[in-house]
Amino acid sequence: MTRSLVVHAPGTHSLVTSDPLEPGPGEVVVDVVAAGICGSDRELLEGTRPAPFVQYPIVPGHEWAGVVAAAAPDLDAGLVGRPVVGEGFRNCQVCDRCRAGETTLCTAGYDETGFTRPGAFADSLVLPARLLHLLPADADLRAAALLEPAAVAAAAVLSARVEPGERVAVVGAGTLGALCLQLLRLRSPAELAATDPRSSRVATALTCGATRAETGPLPAAGYDVVVETAGAARSAAAAVELGRRGGRVVLTGIPGTATGIAPAAIVGGALTITSVFGAPSAAWTHAVRLFATGLLDLGPLVSHEVGLTDFAQAVALLHDDDVGKVLIRP
Repeated sequence: MTRSLVVHAPGTHSLVTSDPLEPGPGEVVVDVVAAGICGSDRELLEGTRPAPFVQYPIVPGHEWAGVVAAAAPDLDAGLVGRPVVGEGFRNCQVCDRCRAGETTLCTAGYDETGFTRPGAFADSLVLPARLLHLLPADADLRAAALLEPAAVAAAAVLSARVEPGERVAVVGAGTLGALCLQLLRLRSPAELAATDPRSSRVATALTCGATRAETGPLPAAGYDVVVETAGAARSAAAAVELGRRGGRVVLTGIPGTATGIAPAAIVGGALTITSVFGAPSAAWTHAVRLFATGLLDLGPLVSHEVGLTDFAQAVALLHDDDVGKVLIRP
């Protein structure tokens, strides 16, 4: 039997047992070793995730790492036993956006593991083998569960096109901000600043490579690149204010409500603003490569580990400012 944590509807969840999973053509079954929980999982439970981006009932869990337990007969049997992570977006591979490499923008419609397909808050999950990324045999799968947010951070950093010697700022130093800082320091910036109102996050930012970190606004603007990761009401506007004229701003947060950005600030400053929605395959490949070579240190960002039966406790932990990444360990 296999266990799954099912959110039946907002506010209602239970642990369900079922027959062991079987892979269909082109699919694998992965035994989950660790799965991260984040704010979007809290949205599933509370019912605040926008309707187009969830289908109830649902097994959450889009951040995970595990080991291939079974592979369909049409796949390489050598996949069995391999440690892996996997992309969440179930893209069609044939539309214009997919062929352009923008796999998170597939025109066939939104379809993602943990939101519209059963996710990793379970003993095992099924997904197409084409979405797998293989890890070294000795990979720390506890840490590898953070490769999904690391891939999103990689998408933001690749979009920013940071050159060595540039001044860079990150708005928000939660998990995504910390991962962006680790990736950005590899670009050899002249300055790497971070701002977050939580003092515990400031300490994390410094550990992850920030050369300065503040709980309040950064004392100076004029940054060549600003990456926004907070998703707070005013974080996008704050990011724009930090950019120099002709600078680049990358937005990754999705606030429930937001204070608008003045168009005059964008046009008058000749700013280039880009945004990130999930992680396309290229960003996944980049993040996995850096993790495999030891350039991404993900394990220290984990602060709590709980079992499948402790989902409500895990969600409650997210309200604590001092809590880092929470993992579910089936």
